[in-house]
Amino acid sequence: MKCRISSVAAALLLAGLAAAAALIGGAEGPVQHVSFVIATGPTGGTYFPIGEAIAGIISHPPGVLRCERPGVCGPPGVIASVRTSPGAMFNVLAVNAHTVDAALAQSDVVAEAIAGKATFKSRGKQSNIRALAGLFPEEVHLIASTKAKIKSVSDLRGKRVSLGPADSGTLVTVRAILAAYRLPLSRLKLDRSSSSDVAAEKLSRGQLDAMMFVGGAPVPLVRELLEDGNAQLVPIAGAVRERLVKQSHLLVPMSIPAGLYPRTGKVETVGLRAVFIVNSSVPDAAVYGIARALFNPANRATLAGSHRSAAAIRIDSAARDLPAPLHPGAARFFRDAGKLPKQKPPVKSGKP
Repeated sequence: MKCRISSVAAALLLAGLAAAAALIGGAEGPVQHVSFVIATGPTGGTYFPIGEAIAGIISHPPGVLRCERPGVCGPPGVIASVRTSPGAMFNVLAVNAHTVDAALAQSDVVAEAIAGKATFKSRGKQSNIRALAGLFPEEVHLIASTKAKIKSVSDLRGKRVSLGPADSGTLVTVRAILAAYRLPLSRLKLDRSSSSDVAAEKLSRGQLDAMMFVGGAPVPLVRELLEDGNAQLVPIAGAVRERLVKQSHLLVPMSIPAGLYPRTGKVETVGLRAVFIVNSSVPDAAVYGIARALFNPANRATLAGSHRSAAAIRIDSAARDLPAPLHPGAARFFRDAGKLPKQKPPVKSGKP
């Protein structure tokens, strides 16, 4: 589902957020209703349920009892909603163009977008992206049919494989993995047209041999595939994983715990972190209020209850190692909370 906002609507949104920002700062005036749209991902992924929880936490409609406590809800009048999307690539482009206000995205996709490199080379630097907070770890899932005899990434050669749609973040991450295994995309029989949800259906019907998906475990669509016993998780481990991690400063070794998926033991893999991004033009005070609500202890149970991965969203690490500049409103929040990392001093050249 694509989310489009007209230029007139975008202008009204900014005006409304500015009014809400003024209210946070203490200015008098009526509370205005302001729409705040968050792009997530496919319904069978991780972004959607966590995004729904975030939207519920930061919304501040009139007359809600929980919002009477300071800092529990977002800016007064803000009504947050989520939109499904193909994935992180679409989300980054949508936030940069301000067709949505915020989104969840993979850290490697955001880093490429900020630099205007790799996948974003032809599109240029996405200069309107700002980080609001680092969120949770995302594991790379390689799911294969039990009939396909796939035991490692190398076995994907010549197989029918889905790496996600062109607008997904999975494809960005998988390119790095395949490069480490010296396996060109041209050696795979790629299904390029299917969404992740549709690819999962094709795999269950025997129309695909494998698919890859990046998401915080357990991913609903992966769990459904493994329940009937016709699919399995394939590890990404060994010397090639070590080389991959050395080549990428964002990918790290991860493992999916035993029992998290049906009939599945511990699975070694790699992963990265999901990031909450926002358009640079969203007012500072509005972002401050959203960050304050997101990390308010009163909302901890709601956030953690949305998905297992959301339990890893912590204020202590949320401002560290981000792939994009912090939005000034978020930076002020983390500074006030004493959680803004100290900047490293510049390295001296040794010259007089």
